[in-house]
Amino acid sequence: MSWYESHIDRQIRQAQERGDFDDLPGAGKPLPGYGQEYDEDWWLKSLIERENLTGVLPGTLALRRQLEDLPQTLAKLRTEQAVRETVAALNEQVLRAYRGLLEGPTVPLRRVDVERAVADWRAARAG
Repeated sequence: MSWYESHIDRQIRQAQERGDFDDLPGAGKPLPGYGQEYDEDWWLKSLIERENLTGVLPGTLALRRQLEDLPQTLAKLRTEQAVRETVAALNEQVLRAYRGLLEGPTVPLRRVDVERAVADWRAARAG
């Protein structure tokens, strides 16, 4: 211990000596997310999980969710035309987001390659 101990340091030391920090939730466990790849939206995801938020998402976040769930969505479709229409509608929404016509935070969104989506859909149906 150094020769100088501030008021705050003294309070912390005394609390440690009393055992006030013993048996805290998470004691002895790694920090949440330690060792995982950095996610720029960690704060948003933790807020949704912590506050158990459900319901309507802002437009840009809902669109990102639709893009993430696209393979599962396309797997349910029966025709190539339906796949093309679904991807075209999503791409139109992405363009609207680029233009600032969707409400919500700015999130990275990419248009979907229609031909690639159709090829993946065909491969999934064949296999």
